[in-house]
Amino acid sequence: MTIIKDTKPIRPGEELNIASLSEYLEKNLTEFAEKLDFSQIEILQFPGGHSNLTYLIKIGSQEFVLRRPPFGPVAPTAHDMPREFRLLSMIHPEFNLAPRPFLLCEDLKVIGVPFYLMERKKGWIIRRSLPEGLILSSQERYQISLAMIDTLAKLHSVDIYTRGLDKIGKPVGFLSRQVKGWSERWQRAKTTDVKDMETVMLWLNEHMPKESLPPTLVHNDFKLDNVILDAQNPSKVIGVLDWEMSTVGDPLIDLGIFLGYWSQAKDSAARRESISPITCEEGWASREDLITRYAEQTGRDLSEIAFYETFALFKLAVVLQQIYYRYACGQTKDERFKEFEQVVIGLANAAIKLIN
Repeated sequence: MTIIKDTKPIRPGEELNIASLSEYLEKNLTEFAEKLDFSQIEILQFPGGHSNLTYLIKIGSQEFVLRRPPFGPVAPTAHDMPREFRLLSMIHPEFNLAPRPFLLCEDLKVIGVPFYLMERKKGWIIRRSLPEGLILSSQERYQISLAMIDTLAKLHSVDIYTRGLDKIGKPVGFLSRQVKGWSERWQRAKTTDVKDMETVMLWLNEHMPKESLPPTLVHNDFKLDNVILDAQNPSKVIGVLDWEMSTVGDPLIDLGIFLGYWSQAKDSAARRESISPITCEEGWASREDLITRYAEQTGRDLSEIAFYETFALFKLAVVLQQIYYRYACGQTKDERFKEFEQVVIGLANAAIKLIN
């Protein structure tokens, strides 16, 4: 039997009120009421991610995943648990790789913030290195690469209009709003002037392509560590996580983000290390292979894909800057964020190289 060790004890300062949570779940998790013994509740933490916090809730033999915002002040409209819950409620029936949501709590008296419970999908998650117990051949790494891009193509094949999913966002003008919105976030979060970031913002505004049609579901953060691989067959994707920013619009935003995260050995150190360097290793598909595969799966015109990849690097730099801003202002003491300012500068430089 494959044993997957994907949780750790809760980080100091990120504990939940177990008594209050247990009482609330016992009253409201009615679908499982007859099966659960709430005196046996145990809470562990999933260690990945820099944004929302994710916990494993074990009640006897039953397991759930709890999502909550980070501790400390957060940006307006960010970390919106009710929105994420409602998105999953609409998306899961049409794309079952998205986890099924069970329960939303907006009562701040329970743990101090809104949170929701969703199903636990158990499998491999690859972050900065292979998890303990997972050994992959070069062929398996390549197959996982293709399975990732095929999953993205499958997501983009969902008809948002016949299923009513177009209501979760505004497809028209999505690309221009993304560029404008993330540029404004940069201005609010910057702690020092970064010339390359200003140059990239100007270039994005001057080279914006026509949006790829028809619009689709957009995950908006599709990357290797947001995908769960089957425990027995790692080449099979069994889950896609982190739908916090999902919407509808130009699907090439997703492809660009995926490429932006997919590091290669020839990339600069900042780009290799910003999310995960693992795809620099032998066996993983190249970005060129992934672009070709997506074009084959979808038939979309990818002649402007460099714009989307450049935007992805810019957006990632802004995300990391927002996190660094919280650290610099003392809103979080997580030492993982200490070096993010230098990573932001490196990503901006990588975007300039891509433009050139």
